Amino acid sequence: MVDAVVSYAVQKLGDFLIEEVSLRQSLRENVLWLRNELSFMQAFLKDAEKKQAEDHLVQQWIFEITSVANEAVAILETYSLDGGLNDGNAGFVDRLKACACICQNEANFHNIGTDIQSLKQRVMDISRKRDTYGITHINNNAGEGPSNRSNDPSSTLIRSLRRAVSYADEDQLFVGFREVFQRLLDELIKKESRRNVLSIYGMGGLGKTTLARNLYNSPSLLAIFHTRAWICVSQQYSTPDLLRSIIKSIQGCDEETLKMLKEMTERDLETHLRDQLKERKYLVVVDDVWHREAWESLKRALPDNNNGSRVILTTRKEDVAERVDDKGFSHKLRFLNKEESWDLFCKKLCPENKMGSTYLFSPLMEKLAKEMVEKCRGLPLAIVVLGGLLSHRKGVDEWQKVKTHIWQHMKNDSIEIHHILSLSYNDLSFELKQCFLYFGIFQEDEVIDTEKLMYLWLAEGFIPRIREEHMEDMAENFLHELISRSLIQVAETFFDKILTCRIHDLLRDLAVQKAMEVNLFDIYDPRVNLGIPFRHRHAIHTRTQRYLSLDLSKLKVRSILFFDKEFKNLEDKNFMTFCTTFQHLYVLDLENIIFSRNELPHTIGDLVHLKFLGLSNTNVFKLPPSIGKLKSLETLEALITDHCSCELPPQVAQLTNLRHFVARYEVPLQVDKLTNLRTLKYIRCDQWKDTDAAALVNLQELGMERIRKSYSLKSIGSLKRLTTLWLVCQYGQNFPPLEPLSSCENLHRLWLSGGIEELADLNKLPKSITLLVLGSAKLKEDPMPILGKFPNLKHLELSWAYNGKKITCEGNSFGQLETLRLDFLENLESWHLATTAMSLIKGLSIFQCHNLKKIPERMKHVAVHGSNQRRTEYYYRFPN
Repeated sequence: MVDAVVSYAVQKLGDFLIEEVSLRQSLRENVLWLRNELSFMQAFLKDAEKKQAEDHLVQQWIFEITSVANEAVAILETYSLDGGLNDGNAGFVDRLKACACICQNEANFHNIGTDIQSLKQRVMDISRKRDTYGITHINNNAGEGPSNRSNDPSSTLIRSLRRAVSYADEDQLFVGFREVFQRLLDELIKKESRRNVLSIYGMGGLGKTTLARNLYNSPSLLAIFHTRAWICVSQQYSTPDLLRSIIKSIQGCDEETLKMLKEMTERDLETHLRDQLKERKYLVVVDDVWHREAWESLKRALPDNNNGSRVILTTRKEDVAERVDDKGFSHKLRFLNKEESWDLFCKKLCPENKMGSTYLFSPLMEKLAKEMVEKCRGLPLAIVVLGGLLSHRKGVDEWQKVKTHIWQHMKNDSIEIHHILSLSYNDLSFELKQCFLYFGIFQEDEVIDTEKLMYLWLAEGFIPRIREEHMEDMAENFLHELISRSLIQVAETFFDKILTCRIHDLLRDLAVQKAMEVNLFDIYDPRVNLGIPFRHRHAIHTRTQRYLSLDLSKLKVRSILFFDKEFKNLEDKNFMTFCTTFQHLYVLDLENIIFSRNELPHTIGDLVHLKFLGLSNTNVFKLPPSIGKLKSLETLEALITDHCSCELPPQVAQLTNLRHFVARYEVPLQVDKLTNLRTLKYIRCDQWKDTDAAALVNLQELGMERIRKSYSLKSIGSLKRLTTLWLVCQYGQNFPPLEPLSSCENLHRLWLSGGIEELADLNKLPKSITLLVLGSAKLKEDPMPILGKFPNLKHLELSWAYNGKKITCEGNSFGQLETLRLDFLENLESWHLATTAMSLIKGLSIFQCHNLKKIPERMKHVAVHGSNQRRTEYYYRFPN
């Protein structure tokens, strides 16, 4: 990532030189010199990054380069904004055009010149150190394709690690995986003639390779597949070498064969292997696949002879697992539960203790051990390494030392941990690396709201501004990419929407380590580090009062996020000083902060560069008029405790760059002036009624509360780009006619909480809907005949929605439905399901339908939706 950081700085310095024609000659020369010197240093970075793990001097050299690169970008962005440009929709180059204003202002002009000169001196000092550190040659392999890098030292190391996995013993592997093993074994031996690919995927360290190896050596498969081969692909692979490995597994390694294979081209090898396998029933394991292209280059040589041949493929990437074979079988490995984790730990700590239940140590040591095992969060690799580590340390004091610095001890004891987890990180693009590292800014074990996370990514500038209207989509794609790569875990979902996520502690540790290397952020915790933060993003995990007393006026801090739940009272005078000190902030998250008064001080208006302002779960019930000065603000989260409103001044309507507005408020605002809004949630019906909805041309998500029957939904029909809509009636009220919603031609997700008097109203909903939730509708007639005709409906929930005794799903109805949830249908007694209805159903949840004694036979085999599914009323916090 260091190379990418410097490359980004070089690009921005070049843009600055191109766009600015009024620069003083001395300043232009310094900027040009800085760009050229950083560009030159790039040539050494790939080599240097490989050396830094074993050479702390090189690590410090890289650290200083990234610091200069980040600071150069910060200087340019800060002074471009100080030049007076307030168009939050402008790209970076456009914002730099404002520097012409800086050139007219001698004070600002002098400041930027001084800062660039200071950076120049630092770079000259770094350049002198390069020879001292011995970084004098360029990596000759840079830029070569994967097929030419099989001799790369890091690739060789990883291959050797995989061969020496410490938990490959069959006894230890199947703690928690016995059922998985049997399920996959059944899939491999079932009577199906086509060549099937069985994919196993999940996070590094979950045991994919070990599970595959035990399947490969299973007596059941040895009896069926007399021709077998195992190859490890890894990130850097050579297709000819992989083909040679399979051939050698099949026909042996005599001298004549080795000579023949060495002289063959890739095409010759492919043809030869096909000929070897065309009459055989074979089993091939393709281990550690990172890219689908690697599989594509092999599968041509693995013929499908309709004789039941099988391929087992392991990968960390969900998209690879799902796409290698359209008709194949894929399985995602889970983390171990608490009991399984403890069992595995005991077996690794004392292998002769096969039962894992005998006391191996004193009660105090057992307590320490269980606390450490819990920190492993069900990752087999971490548990096994921990067991091996503790087996060589005796006594309570030694174990207490390990517990105090658990990850450091484990990494020192096992090279596997660092390398296995780093592989996935190194495979990311520059933008994805930034997004992944940002997870380190959150506290350990924190469940992270994905919507807020994506808003933060946007404000931090991690999402490329290729097309403004698609930035949120790109952020969501980045999140899904990190999840599919098994770097991030899904914590809670609501049907197809990911609500919260988390990161495994070991991966968070990796993110923090890498983030520190590239100066991405500082975590302020004086219990761990007594130093003063110097990076441009700060996360305050503890001792907030002490942090506020620090003199950080010389540091252009860009982001501050408070996580200290112990901090109770922020005085107005402290906040005023805070705003004076941090005038260059882009991100300010004050979630859970308690103010001495129940309002935000007026000095918030001094933070004119702010893009994200988080006030959720604070006691701020009033925002000052100065909020209108925040012309660059893109996200305002002011959702106070449940059902409480915030008093917002009319100046909020001046925030014309606002994209996401999440707040309950009483006094009506002219929200139709906020034409860049993408998200508007928790608005009250009375605040909306005079809104010119047609002006909100970019609005994609709308949440409205306290709707009454006397109100008209006509204005909502003019929101042509709306994709997600929440409508919540005032308690006990019914909806007005729903017909206007039929004009929302791009609507995909619809939540309706409130009475629906006429069943025919459902017929008027847009047929583009893929997710529909009906809550408290209290329909008297069966809604299924109407809903079953919705052509795109994939997810349906009925909660307190129907008072009748019977539902009927007719033939071919619900043709696209994947998940169904029936909650609190207290009178429901019977369910008729035609044999051709709900043909794609995958998930079924029935809750509090006590009179429903029997479900259709076909539904008994449908998986009940996962426990991480959040119920509707908790997701949207429906009022009582």
